Amino acid sequence: MPLVEVAALEKSYFVGTERLRVLRGLDLSVERGEMVAITGESGVGKSTFLHVLGGLDRWDAGMIRIGDAVLAEMSDQQMVAFRNRHIGFVFQYHHLLPEFDALENTEMPLRIARVPLHEARARAEQLLGRVGLGDRLTHRPGMLSGGEQQRVAIARALVMHPALLLADEPTGDLDETTAETLHELLSDMHREHGLTSIIATHNLKLASTCDRVFRLENGRLTSATP
Repeated sequence: MPLVEVAALEKSYFVGTERLRVLRGLDLSVERGEMVAITGESGVGKSTFLHVLGGLDRWDAGMIRIGDAVLAEMSDQQMVAFRNRHIGFVFQYHHLLPEFDALENTEMPLRIARVPLHEARARAEQLLGRVGLGDRLTHRPGMLSGGEQQRVAIARALVMHPALLLADEPTGDLDETTAETLHELLSDMHREHGLTSIIATHNLKLASTCDRVFRLENGRLTSATP
């Protein structure tokens, strides 16, 4: 059974009295262990789709299943707990908490889940070391480069050992060399952690390294040549 299954997904926003349909009967099935890229022009709904898929936003109609969980059957409280435990997010803008250092930012999902501090700290340290930031544990986000901040965001996304990783333009704010290095890191972590990954990206070169590539257009996904 696929890890992710989406059927007839609909999502609209209202701009004044005008209804803007962003997702129009979107379908997607992703097997366990796949790395899938979602491409498309700016404003077509890639971020909206990932936010809905990850339970950050509600949708109008359609079905989303992740593993054995059907998201529409969850209360808001259940959705928050499910998201924290089973889904890792990496955004274009890292959304690190500026008042906390790299270690504290990374262990935050564990603290929310009430994992004992010594275990949370050990897991966060191990992941930060793996992403090349073992000597930056006590650095706050303002003391880190853009690429380093995204490495912290990746470590934070993976610290709960999620089954699904959602990455929304994770290299979009970085220079080309840093972007390629970060995408290689994401690919390595995808394999090492046995993830299923869905990555929204403008970068067709990076998208081509994924198992499958889809294009989002007119509210639906179509298969694209990797």
